[in-house]
Amino acid sequence: MFELFAEMWSFAFMRRAFVTTTVLSASVAPVGAFLILRRLSLAGEAMAHAITPGVVIGFVVAGLSVFSLLIGGLIAGVGVAALTALLARNTILRSDASLASLYLIALAIGIFILSAAGSAVPLKSFLFGSILGIDDASLVLVGAVATVTLISFAYLLRPLIISTCDPVFFEAQTRRPWLIEQAFMLLLVLNLLAAFKTLGTLMAVGLMILPATSARYWSSTITGQLFLGFAFALASCWVGLTLSYLLPDTPSGPAIVLTAGGFFALSALLGPLGLGGRLTRFSRKSPQALQTHSTKEKTQ
Repeated sequence: MFELFAEMWSFAFMRRAFVTTTVLSASVAPVGAFLILRRLSLAGEAMAHAITPGVVIGFVVAGLSVFSLLIGGLIAGVGVAALTALLARNTILRSDASLASLYLIALAIGIFILSAAGSAVPLKSFLFGSILGIDDASLVLVGAVATVTLISFAYLLRPLIISTCDPVFFEAQTRRPWLIEQAFMLLLVLNLLAAFKTLGTLMAVGLMILPATSARYWSSTITGQLFLGFAFALASCWVGLTLSYLLPDTPSGPAIVLTAGGFFALSALLGPLGLGGRLTRFSRKSPQALQTHSTKEKTQ
């Protein structure tokens, strides 16, 4: 095993991939945890598609540069998030319906532009990312997003916890509670853009949601879920990259997400808060329940 890692580490593109996914795991872990806790898992998937038109327009205008993709995706993602909040506050539609409507429109626009651009767009790289071909600019982008995310969570963690656990109390104590939600959505968009270059538009949200849901089966505390989410994300990336190295025809992005899916399945079966824990608690209670039932019958 050590020889295998030494062999992989001898290649520059593998070193970049391991470093990039390690930093990315630390960045997406807190975002994914609060997506799960705030019941916004599908909103993360919607935002991943909502940035599509901005990314495509950025590519068509300025080519496959990190800056153009970042600016285009950021404008599209923040625009959809802001319009969703505006419609939710001022119309009869709730935020989930507004987001669903807007992301479908944005996705249709992105596909239309993608089709109009023709073969000039590297479709496979767009859909599945290119983690093994990461460049210096993309590595800097992932590092910058991780830095902004972790520093922001140092300030946003307490209000996010309060607004997640008791939103009514938080709204009563805060003049502009929507600012916290919009700041969180901005961090979501930034991390999706960082993951987009490495995992592609189809796989980007997978590294956020699957490790977070896996951690939820093992811990009932927010702190535990944050650390376990990072551990599952990091393990998924390293195992997925190893599989893609051993199996050259396997794309690295789907390999990473499938590995995260494997951790999710094991957590659901073996985790103390999953099916295994439920069966264990049931088996422990069953003799007591039978004894109580027999005692009642004797009393009667």
